[in-house]
Amino acid sequence: MTGMTRTGTGTGADAPLRVGLVGYGLAGSVFHAPLIAATDGLVLDTVVTSSPERRAQAHAEFPDVRFEASPDALWERADRGGSAGAAPLDLVVIASPNKTHVPIATAALKAGLPVVVDKPLAGSAAEARGLAALAEERGLLLSVFQNRRWDNDFLTLARLIGAGELGDVWRFESRFERWRPQLKGGWRESGADEEIGGLLYDLGSHVVDQALVLFGPAVRVYAESDVRRTGAAADDDTFIAITHANGVRSHLYVSATAAQLGPRFRVLGSKAGYVKYGLDPQEADLRDGRRPGAGPGWGVEPEALWGRIGAGQSPLTGGGHPVETEPGDYPAYYAGIAAALRDATEPPVTARQAASALDVLEAARRSAREGVTVDLEETRR
Repeated sequence: MTGMTRTGTGTGADAPLRVGLVGYGLAGSVFHAPLIAATDGLVLDTVVTSSPERRAQAHAEFPDVRFEASPDALWERADRGGSAGAAPLDLVVIASPNKTHVPIATAALKAGLPVVVDKPLAGSAAEARGLAALAEERGLLLSVFQNRRWDNDFLTLARLIGAGELGDVWRFESRFERWRPQLKGGWRESGADEEIGGLLYDLGSHVVDQALVLFGPAVRVYAESDVRRTGAAADDDTFIAITHANGVRSHLYVSATAAQLGPRFRVLGSKAGYVKYGLDPQEADLRDGRRPGAGPGWGVEPEALWGRIGAGQSPLTGGGHPVETEPGDYPAYYAGIAAALRDATEPPVTARQAASALDVLEAARRSAREGVTVDLEETRR
């Protein structure tokens, strides 16, 4: 956001900005820590985790990192050294369980620290807007980690739409499907409302955000949400239909119970359609220990996985023609954060944008529970 007053506290213009990372589970260890460490101008300074196993895991990859057992220890380092003489922090990244996002972000902002929060920012749009207002009042950066804006297929689709290759887009189909018939356990599969678990707020945060970025505000939402797996308590098979203000219809599918995976994207326009199978390779690479900048070809996929564009033909039988997939670029998110902190400019994803996505997720949850279509324009009045 423009008008931010908090910039880096390093001793010089080229001093790296020090980052405190709260949480070292899946999000913290696979996504945030490696991407922060790979970003020019940022340094992973402190990891907050009380788990000895996770501390050992973090120390093995980042030998110089500090550790704290509680995020409260970070607030002392907003503008002065901590009890051990640690240098001030410049950014707090929250990658802890969803239910902790709002209280930890609130404490960080009140301490005067810029904040990045893993998606979802909050459990409700009202909470998200409250955080946004607090950040604006304090003149602090508040951003949400929506890394899927830098997926290879999303970047490719945005380029095709921008170049008019599809004509007027009529329907956007997006699938984030997995085949996980056995429960893994943990808070993500909890049915308790306070945990903010389930696929609607997990993978749904990604597909809804992508749809809004591409096609603008939503005016109506319809959803179907099911709990398919034995013993499951949270939604694991959900469909969301969005009508955008510009008339585009988005059909979004998130599932852990898809025995056959559909196309990641199927986009139909007045001139042509685009169909793309397969997930961006960056998550798999990060899970396998590969790091941005460690070698050539980050985010590049083989030609065999390129999507196809055409009209009146099936891509499965060779219809249309292949379109080279743009390289995925998750590192661009934290590069944008570093630039926003240095220059006091708007971050790559704003809290207000996250709140708009939460409007849709809340409407989808209500639609699925009540069996109704939700008119967002009416709910905003």
